[in-house]
Amino acid sequence: MNAGVIKAFMLKEFKELLRSGLIIMVYLMPSMILILFGYGMRMEVSGVRTLIIDNDKSELSRRLASKFSHSKYFDTEVGNLTEKEALREIKRAKKDTVLIIPPSFQKRILKGEKVQIGVFIDGSFPIRAMTIQSYIEGTLLSAAEEFSKGYEIKGKIVKINQRALFNQAMRDENAIIPGVIGIVLLVAPAIISALLIVREKERGSIFNFYSSPIKKTDFLIAKLTPPFLLHSLNIFILFLWASYLFKVPFRGSFLLYWFSSEIYILISLSIGLLVSVVTERQIVAVVLVIILTIIPGFLYSGMLMPISSMKGESYIQAHLFPVMYYNHILYDVFLIGEGTASFKTSLYLAILVLYAAVFLSAGVFLLKKELK
Repeated sequence: MNAGVIKAFMLKEFKELLRSGLIIMVYLMPSMILILFGYGMRMEVSGVRTLIIDNDKSELSRRLASKFSHSKYFDTEVGNLTEKEALREIKRAKKDTVLIIPPSFQKRILKGEKVQIGVFIDGSFPIRAMTIQSYIEGTLLSAAEEFSKGYEIKGKIVKINQRALFNQAMRDENAIIPGVIGIVLLVAPAIISALLIVREKERGSIFNFYSSPIKKTDFLIAKLTPPFLLHSLNIFILFLWASYLFKVPFRGSFLLYWFSSEIYILISLSIGLLVSVVTERQIVAVVLVIILTIIPGFLYSGMLMPISSMKGESYIQAHLFPVMYYNHILYDVFLIGEGTASFKTSLYLAILVLYAAVFLSAGVFLLKKELK
């Protein structure tokens, strides 16, 4: 390893990043993406347009309807439509859900008999429909508990003592921000490193590397060190955005967060390096990096849908991308705080180290110090 040559190439890379303006993107793009998604992305469903058809018109049916009317999750209207007319409201996209309270609702409740309430939900978007369904079920169970307190109802009354762990306030920011950090630190470094070698190819300056005695490892160290150091600062910047702007709690080890993030940045840089080695044009390199990072980042990070709910090929693909392993560590350090005491977290950290070693080795192997 020639320290003098590495230093000279590193200074050249820093000057090139400053001259091209890419150093601005190093810090602007991650922060901008985090802020845009942090404020703009919401998992919670509110203002569900709800139509209630009360065919009983009793005290209990009115109390049940009022439970929906006084909830922030439902925008409720009580109507006298028929079932066919009510379903037409969903078909016309005027309502999201319809609840039909049957006749003799109160009489059956007081006798302890089973009562079936018709619930129709617009299932065009399955995830949203499932969320609405859970809201309705929770509201109905809450109403049943209230009824049992005011009336001597026969039969067994079920009481649910519910508590949400790790995100007690059920804040969207607590679920979204750690996942976005994982996507940002995968995409931004990869885009920068994807331009490192392919840019030299387009300009012809790659011949300086071909004709010089510098080793491939020294060349790659000099190329990757500047973006690695620059993006290492993003680890702390994104942490500050998450903790102080979005008020996401941090319950774990900062050392684990920092170390895993550094390894993850190395993985991202090595992905960009591999793309830069095998491509000949900058635009091709950028598009390929976007395909390899952004799409898997959203689909297989566990932020939008749990990995455990995936089946078959999608479940296997999720385990092929490093973003899933890093995001698990992020959610642990921000929300749970178990750290390396958890075998799964320790295993995922080891897998990230393995990814970094394999990808960097592949970059060194594929980089040829000669013309094709």
